[in-house]
Amino acid sequence: MKTYPDKTVFGWPEDDGIGEMLIQQIIAGEKTATCSFKEEYSAQELNDLIATKGKIVTVEDHRGMPRCNIKIIDIFETKFGDPDLRLVKGEYNEGDVQKFQEDHRHAWNQTVKDKNLTDDTVLIVELFKLIEVKQ
Repeated sequence: MKTYPDKTVFGWPEDDGIGEMLIQQIIAGEKTATCSFKEEYSAQELNDLIATKGKIVTVEDHRGMPRCNIKIIDIFETKFGDPDLRLVKGEYNEGDVQKFQEDHRHAWNQTVKDKNLTDDTVLIVELFKLIEVKQ
């Protein structure tokens, strides 16, 4: 599998397998979207992310191992309390907004304990499609 200059990482050390689960969902074609807190990005990081729209990006696990390549289809903002349904459906939640919110509160609990997650929290969304899986 070819690796590309643009990379994205799913997971973190001691994530209780969440990163691997997300990567497996991508590889299975079940996960076609991801999101993160807008406030975690500097202006330059956000510009760099937006520049990946239309590009192929290599997905790495938290150890830096390339696992698959995805093509970034769209990048946009949405609020946690009223999320765009493209995000909800792409996050393997079958369009269930409440399940999306519950799953993300649980997953983010490990990394955002000091953040104030509210309905007004702005998320950066990446929609993507699977291009290639490392064999």
